[in-house]
Amino acid sequence: MNDAGRRHIGTAERRHRLALRHRLAGAARAGSPEEIADSLVALHGTDPAAVHLAVGARLADATKTVGETERALYEDGALVRMHGMRHTVFVFPTGLTAVVHASTGRTVAARERARLLKNMAAAGAPDAAWLTDVEESALAALARRGQATAAELARDEPRLKEQYLYAAGKSYEGVHTVSTQLLRVLGVEGKVVRGRPLGSWTSSQFRWAPAPDHPELDPGEAQAELLRRWLTACGPATEDDLKWWTGWRVTEVRRALTAIGAEAVSLDEGTGYVVSGDTGPVAGPAEPWAALLPALDPTAMGWQQRDWYLAPELRPMLFDRSGNVGPTVWWNGRVVGGWAQRADGEIVWRILDDEGLGREAESAIAAEAERLASWVGTARITPRFRTPLERELSA
Repeated sequence: MNDAGRRHIGTAERRHRLALRHRLAGAARAGSPEEIADSLVALHGTDPAAVHLAVGARLADATKTVGETERALYEDGALVRMHGMRHTVFVFPTGLTAVVHASTGRTVAARERARLLKNMAAAGAPDAAWLTDVEESALAALARRGQATAAELARDEPRLKEQYLYAAGKSYEGVHTVSTQLLRVLGVEGKVVRGRPLGSWTSSQFRWAPAPDHPELDPGEAQAELLRRWLTACGPATEDDLKWWTGWRVTEVRRALTAIGAEAVSLDEGTGYVVSGDTGPVAGPAEPWAALLPALDPTAMGWQQRDWYLAPELRPMLFDRSGNVGPTVWWNGRVVGGWAQRADGEIVWRILDDEGLGREAESAIAAEAERLASWVGTARITPRFRTPLERELSA
């Protein structure tokens, strides 16, 4: 206990929790993508390949990764790829759609629609009534088709092809197409979601689909539920971690913490929070473990304050200039290096922090690389956001 009477949760125990709750230790691996998404709350979906790679790293039978992930996303509809926290695309359990939309989407959606209308008005483009009419027509066309690309929808509703000049006279001046901007706003508003990609699971081109039906929830209650789920997976976490992950104002974070009865604990970084009843000690996995996690993995990107699992001196090689993490190599709860795939398909990796590593660690990491290669097969993976080490290794 510290001076405030709060239990101290140190680095070792935080890594134990991560190993088990994020399904990374061998015995904690999951039987389906649904279990993984439920455990982690959200998988980063900006880079389509990253979703499959995050699932494959945690699936007990990695050979089922592609088929099972495609089933959950596009056949059973158990998972959905949609805008969420911080205006970012994630993959969520479909049952969480209403919570995500009410807790994070509405405020951003209102701002994005207002911005679109302002930009169109500045360019002399048609007004809000025109845009609403186009939107209703496009959504009706999408409902008829089930899934469609922007180009297919524009064939049904030609006004989507309308263009306007954005930021005239500025260095970033450009021509925008209504379809691109409107579908983006509809995604943030929770009216459409990302559908099946064009091509393989690594393709960044995709179809749009109608969003799953969901009730309209009270924003405060939805924020409390989202925070409860995330703290269950990622607690303990600091207030800064929570504010960063959700994208909320600090007042909203504090209100949600109070609503769920979160308990304060002591961390090396200061005060942290866990869900009620989660202050007790957590034993680590029975066996040591290694993992190769993809760029934008939800574990590597899970916290704003990362020193307890990622040494600061490793960041320049493993992150891009915008703060996006690249592919990482893990050993017993900490990042020790990075990996990449070469043009011939070989999975290569490099250790950047060899403190405490021995032959057992290297053998386990090599086995994970072979495991990854076994199910990736002929697919070629290039992260959307490339980092110095990934570029170097893949060259």
